[in-house]
Amino acid sequence: MTEPALPTGTGTAVPAPPSAGAARRPLFSGRHTHLWGFLLAGWVVSYADRTVTGPVVSWMIENKAGFIGDATHPAALGGLIGSMFFTGYMLTQYAGGRLGDRYGHREMLVVSLLWAGLMTLVSGLAGGLIGFVVARVLTGLGEGVFYSNDRVLVIAHTPPRRRTMGLGVVLSGLSIGLTVGVLATPHLIDWGAGAWDMGDRAWSMPMYVFGVCSLLVAAATWAFFRARGDRPLRLGAPTLRLILYSVPAAVAITALFLAADAFGWPEWLTAIGSGVLFAVMVTVVVRGIMRSGHAAALLNRDVWLVHIGFVAVMWNLWFFSFWSVQIVAEAAHSSLTAAALTAAFNAGAGIIGFPVGGWIADRRVRAGKGRKPLAVTCAAVHTLLATAFGVSLLVGEPSLLLLGLILFSSGLFFNALQPIVHSILGDLAAEEHRGSLFGMFNLVAEIGAVASPVVSGVLRDVTGSWAPGVLTAAGVMAVAVVLYSLVRERVPGAVA
Repeated sequence: MTEPALPTGTGTAVPAPPSAGAARRPLFSGRHTHLWGFLLAGWVVSYADRTVTGPVVSWMIENKAGFIGDATHPAALGGLIGSMFFTGYMLTQYAGGRLGDRYGHREMLVVSLLWAGLMTLVSGLAGGLIGFVVARVLTGLGEGVFYSNDRVLVIAHTPPRRRTMGLGVVLSGLSIGLTVGVLATPHLIDWGAGAWDMGDRAWSMPMYVFGVCSLLVAAATWAFFRARGDRPLRLGAPTLRLILYSVPAAVAITALFLAADAFGWPEWLTAIGSGVLFAVMVTVVVRGIMRSGHAAALLNRDVWLVHIGFVAVMWNLWFFSFWSVQIVAEAAHSSLTAAALTAAFNAGAGIIGFPVGGWIADRRVRAGKGRKPLAVTCAAVHTLLATAFGVSLLVGEPSLLLLGLILFSSGLFFNALQPIVHSILGDLAAEEHRGSLFGMFNLVAEIGAVASPVVSGVLRDVTGSWAPGVLTAAGVMAVAVVLYSLVRERVPGAVA
């Protein structure tokens, strides 16, 4: 079961009558808008922590520095590092939702933020490629438990008439974090090289800054939840369970990377190894769900259509998040700073797109209409604009203005799509299954984030152009348009 609450029109979540499950887990009893704010801050630091890898890799490539700058195929290697991070992130998705259902969703959010902050600091201390990869994998494993618990808290403690907007407002922290990560990283590297005289180690500075910020947000979130629950937060048991789960996963992922390094495997073959880990994890999870007797709720046709369709969303999200700075810099022959400013238009569009998409969807629900047409439209428009972006790379040297305009426009529709899909998914299962539902959802979808950076990097190294990678992302999203059009949405009753 998830944490039960009865949303009221005043904006306060009132605890439901005690039950066996409620007696074991803390309930959130504050205003839902305050909850939105803290979860939004969590998304900001979480996404800044993971986005920093792309600009850092781009800096190493441009300056031929660090452990990537002198690699034979730096773009493919950089993409592989991103894929290793998301392999770790992917493998704790379902476990995060299950642990949240058992120990409390508040606890898992705080553990995730603390873990991510510490591991980001460790990433900055890494002295070589292997150490950096291990630190990034561990960062991903800890951050992977944030998503499913965040979604469940918003749905459980927000009045139904504002739920999709709440999902969008909170998720706008993703875009803010992406924007901060993309824009601030080059300046922080310059600061490290200048004011701190860090030389080739200047890439570490953004890791230190973002890691400290994550720890501060974790502390503030802990204090916020501690003052608004029916009992103190107990982090020891869920932290221990997460460690016990994460250590074997980290060993498996690191072993995969070490084997690839020792035997000289091509990066694409290592990415296939990540896909094998994904297949094993999905098989284990599906078997567990079937044995628990919850297959009808968690593995039905419409749930799978939503899950698989979101693979395209994660593919596009992390293609553009990881490589957009490098794409713009090469296409427009601009500096890394100018490219980062232009690429930030795509991430920044989510600050508008996420809440607006949720607001429009809520208006349709209140009118007794479905949200699926909105989801299909947003996915289709993004597909067309991503195709236009790829074509602009093929035909010549596009201006920064053109690239920024396309990135911003596509970002509006792309980001509006996400809370709409989350809300549709939340209505496909009962409340007691939502933690597991969203964990399974992001487990499946993250294969797009794992594959996208490395596949795109390999395509760039093979063809000498980023256009094939962009057009591939557009093609993947076109498949999602078809899948979402087939979903049989459960439309909630009109809410006053």
